[in-house]
Amino acid sequence: MRSVITYTGARLLLFVAAFGLVYMLGGRGVVGLVIALVISGLASYVLLAGQRDAMSRSIVERISRLRGVGQRLDEAAAKEDPVADTNSRGPETTSESAAEVPESQTPETGSSPSAAHDTPKP
Repeated sequence: MRSVITYTGARLLLFVAAFGLVYMLGGRGVVGLVIALVISGLASYVLLAGQRDAMSRSIVERISRLRGVGQRLDEAAAKEDPVADTNSRGPETTSESAAEVPESQTPETGSSPSAAHDTPKP
């Protein structure tokens, strides 16, 4: 994190210095800002290469650590899944009890839902 702050601060200082230089040379307004932005960008590309590399290394290391945490959590969850499956299974139903009432029948009438509405009962 320190390298990110250092690099960002150095970029801002370069921009302020470039803008001051452009302002002293007569560049004012939006044109002066654009020229200062281009100058500071080119200067930071050359002058801050080492800090940029250090910043990118620290970001990559941090992302690697965060991904490592996710992988460890996934591995731990995978280990827990078989244990949770055996504990949550409850009593097993037999095929005979499941065959007693077909899915298409309603418990109230014993017939299919559409048949109960088709014929009126006297």
